[in-house]
Amino acid sequence: MSATVAERRIAVAAHRKNSLHRQRQWALYGSYAALAVFVFMFLVPPFYTLMTSLKSSAEISAQTGSPWLVKHPTLENFWYLITYPNFQRYYMNSVIVTILTVSVSMVISVLAAFSLSRMGFWGSQLLSTGVFLTYLVPPSLLFIPLFQIIGSLGLINNFWCLVLLYPTLAVPFCTWIMIGYFSSIPKELDEAALIDGAGYLQMLWKIFIPVAMPGIIAATIFAFTVSWGAFLYPLAYLYTSNQMVLTVGIISDLIRGDVFQWGKIMAACLLASLPPIVIYAFLMDYYVAGLTAGATKG
Repeated sequence: MSATVAERRIAVAAHRKNSLHRQRQWALYGSYAALAVFVFMFLVPPFYTLMTSLKSSAEISAQTGSPWLVKHPTLENFWYLITYPNFQRYYMNSVIVTILTVSVSMVISVLAAFSLSRMGFWGSQLLSTGVFLTYLVPPSLLFIPLFQIIGSLGLINNFWCLVLLYPTLAVPFCTWIMIGYFSSIPKELDEAALIDGAGYLQMLWKIFIPVAMPGIIAATIFAFTVSWGAFLYPLAYLYTSNQMVLTVGIISDLIRGDVFQWGKIMAACLLASLPPIVIYAFLMDYYVAGLTAGATKG
């Protein structure tokens, strides 16, 4: 009798184990299926962009053949853009604006985050919340009043206005990320540094910045993304070729009325996307770590 009960228990345990194994397998298959759909949806547009950029204007205009395949690949569109003075100017303007925006945004964000998270003055917590809430305001609600401010400074149709405008988009979020990282550093380090006679700037430079480097890299990548890919502000404030950046220069120069130079447009999009792709490829781990810390600490 006891042997029969033991056999039943073993059979039930084996059945539960098999059932759990099947559930895990189905969950794994479902995850792979969802991931496959996700990858397909996000890789189709870049693939189509690449295929179109390798086609001549005649092949794009032809109604025969598949739009996903290239019959006669050519680098004519890329060579045209690389040697086109206007496109070179757009690229250089974007590089200048991005470097200055990232530099200004990070200096402000690091100093603000350190003050709000470590110096502990009255109202710092309320101000920290206000900084993040500022980031939630849609940029489309701000560009009209900012247009009046920039106009009063005489910077309309001058790409230097973007150096003033982009930090208003990047600083709140970068500050929020840095507050989370700085808050995770033990306060004993502050006390030890103060006892040794270090000032707040020395503490920031020698202790907090090295320890919070992943958060700084994440904030830098975000500021770079904002300044490199913004479209609304350049479209509203810039209207001559010598002042335009990539995002508006591409559409203003390669679209004439109802004529779309699709091959050159797609090639320009690929060339413009190279810097973000390279940066994210090498620094993605730091970006994810910085966002995670900024979201869960502080």
